[in-house]
Amino acid sequence: MVRMIMHGCNGKMGQVITGICKEDENIEIVAGIDPYTGLENTYPVFAKITECDVEADVIVDFAAAPAVDDLLAYSVEKQIPVVLCTTGMTEEQLAKVEETSKKVAVLKSANMSLGINMLMDLLQKAAKVLAPAGFDMEIVEKHHNQKLDAPSGTALALADSINEALDNAYDYKYDRSQERKKREKYEIGIQAVRGGNIVGEHEVIFAGTDEVIEFKHTAYSKAVFAKGAVEAAKFLAGKPAGRYEMSDVIAAR
Repeated sequence: MVRMIMHGCNGKMGQVITGICKEDENIEIVAGIDPYTGLENTYPVFAKITECDVEADVIVDFAAAPAVDDLLAYSVEKQIPVVLCTTGMTEEQLAKVEETSKKVAVLKSANMSLGINMLMDLLQKAAKVLAPAGFDMEIVEKHHNQKLDAPSGTALALADSINEALDNAYDYKYDRSQERKKREKYEIGIQAVRGGNIVGEHEVIFAGTDEVIEFKHTAYSKAVFAKGAVEAAKFLAGKPAGRYEMSDVIAAR
């Protein structure tokens, strides 16, 4: 039985994961961390990670980005592997993630779903064929009106995946409203839409002369990401220090 700490337990994702773990006989949430303690849970909840004295095998993080600094320090001090699902981290925090992974196992993914991670692989193959043929690449992401960061971490991960396949020769273009000029050849456009309760849509467009190819992933509920996070936690428990990806979870199956 894997013992898990849920960082951000009283948020929407934290509660979805709590429900999934109740039905999974191979993992148990032994403690939660959340500044809001107004919900009842079957495990103890601490307002700060530094207050948690419960022994655990792994931490899953779905809290806000500012809470990541204390979480990384705690995971190193206690030597507990951590699954980072929070998006919107600063460059400084991302550097801390890399430094932390030298001391404890860290799995970081902007999107925990199996479909998105398969999409990244497909996009790399498409980009290698279509970009040299002159196709322009644009990403449109849509999320609910409560999401704080834009573009989404998943949209950036999709762009990074494409760019990696093209020797990182492309720049990202987030807004075309401030200048009047033609599209540059070596750019990937990324647009964010916010509205309603859209769980998450990511569309990648390869636009060439007289033809357009579109890849699209739609998440219909947060359970898609929650299930992936739980599987990642079971995978990461007991792993040595290092940087892990969702692709490692998939490859281990």
